[in-house]
Amino acid sequence: MRRFHSYGPVDCRYHFCVARKELIAQGVEQLIGVPEVGGHYFTIWAPRQTGKTWLMRQIKQKILQWYQDRFTVFDFSLGGLRGMSFSPPSFERNLARLRGTKQSRGTKQSPLPIETNSKESDIFDFPKAFGEFFQKTMPGSPQVKSWGDFREIFSRDKGQWDRPLILLIDEVDTIPSALIDLMVAQFRELYLHRETNWLHGLALIGVRAVLGIESQRGSPFNIQRSLRVPNFTIDEVEELYCQHQEESDQNIEADVVEKIYQTTKGQPGLVSWFGELLIEKYNPGQNQIIDMDTWDLVWHKARFVEPNNTVMNLIAKAKMPEYQGFLMELFTRSDMPFSFHEPLCNYLYLHGIVEPETIRQPDGRFVSICRFASPFIQDCLYHALSREVVGDRMPILPLQPLDDLADVFSGTSLNLPALLRRYKDYLLRLKAKGINPWKEQPRRETDLHSTEFVSSAKSVLRSKQGKAVGHFHLFTWLQTVLGRRCVVSPEFPTGNGKVDIHIRCGNKRGIIEVKSFVDIYEAKSARKQAAQYAKSLGYEQVIVAMFVPVDDETILEKLSSEEMIEDVQVKLVAIGWT
Repeated sequence: MRRFHSYGPVDCRYHFCVARKELIAQGVEQLIGVPEVGGHYFTIWAPRQTGKTWLMRQIKQKILQWYQDRFTVFDFSLGGLRGMSFSPPSFERNLARLRGTKQSRGTKQSPLPIETNSKESDIFDFPKAFGEFFQKTMPGSPQVKSWGDFREIFSRDKGQWDRPLILLIDEVDTIPSALIDLMVAQFRELYLHRETNWLHGLALIGVRAVLGIESQRGSPFNIQRSLRVPNFTIDEVEELYCQHQEESDQNIEADVVEKIYQTTKGQPGLVSWFGELLIEKYNPGQNQIIDMDTWDLVWHKARFVEPNNTVMNLIAKAKMPEYQGFLMELFTRSDMPFSFHEPLCNYLYLHGIVEPETIRQPDGRFVSICRFASPFIQDCLYHALSREVVGDRMPILPLQPLDDLADVFSGTSLNLPALLRRYKDYLLRLKAKGINPWKEQPRRETDLHSTEFVSSAKSVLRSKQGKAVGHFHLFTWLQTVLGRRCVVSPEFPTGNGKVDIHIRCGNKRGIIEVKSFVDIYEAKSARKQAAQYAKSLGYEQVIVAMFVPVDDETILEKLSSEEMIEDVQVKLVAIGWT
């Protein structure tokens, strides 16, 4: 029987897989173009573990199947060059080395244009390791010691081929971006003079550098197209799990499959990883149905226990000072603008952390805003950033020594306003000790490298934290105070901009919706939205914890309120931070 497979290319003989015929056909069409004239040079890109290498292999197989001997199809990966260093020398230094002279120290260096075809560029901008790699990889083991030799590989007169060539290069991002610039420039020259070479179609496969994101010049591959590997649709996820049910005779509840799609948004690697956990590790038994109880266990294990390389990689990126502040603010705002040309946005988007959502405003204009790529990634990042920002321990006792929270639990429902009064008291006790949780994060100081870049990033990070850290701080405090007798979990009903903290203590439950104060109008809107959300879940009460950038208790008391909205009791508790 086949199995789920989440790391490395899927082989449909041994793994459950989705055909994705239209996507494969699109790749074939771009490479072939007009068979008698030439195909396109383009990029195949997507975040980690989304099926890029699988797609490349399927495209190769279909071209060989449909066109047989009309084209040569050759593929290889640059993954073996991972970690290589490369710094192209300046134009002046190239000339000095050719002439056997030393460059004076005062000579101003100007960058070497990547478009140059000079012998100086050909010789000295071509790294030895790159040439050795191509000698081992290419048919006939050609001697490749310069960019001229590189272009000659594809020559109709002196090259290695005897018919039109379809070339597929995987793991392009593993080589330095400056080297990608130079390599792609050669392909551009080959494209513009394609009558002299056999290179019919080219696909570069990677995450982001192949799009020119890393280059200050932009991509020299200005004749490129791009093909993004999309997430699975709900139909594709259902098809994948139907294959398991048919081959194993073990049923999976439809709600479980729908949960997998909803929480991962169809990200291929995560969809299959959850399959591995459900079927191979936490399967209740071959004769039992995989139901929502099994899903609840796997959902917990996936977030806190089971290692996943893709998730760990995304968390590591999210903790970097230059991205952490942006992501923290994204948890508190629903209007963060998205632009592919903004470095933060495109980095986080191309690595699968955020994605754009285009909405139409009341005035008719379209705007694009940032959303987390999936609820699973959002949940993992929330817990990781909470620990990163707040830490695992409170600097002082979270409650007064004799406080048993009796008034919180004594009634028929949880008294959450009383709980938030304790939190406000905790903040006052911190202030009396001279501790400001919004500004002082000493634990991170030792983690940051003392470079000018990181120092600047840290400054930006702190300014972002002032607006967002309260959300994480309150969640951590609630977990500390209630963790032994209640389940405290964050929910993100709108993708970002709102964090709902769900609290379950036995048969009692409650919601605290965490918001940041914008203005009075927004505060009124927040109460109405909270009532609608609570009503949709069958709650009769909801608490809005609103962080306000003032410490004047008079203002905080006036902002706090209690009212009935659509038969839901809404209590707003204003919490000051400065």
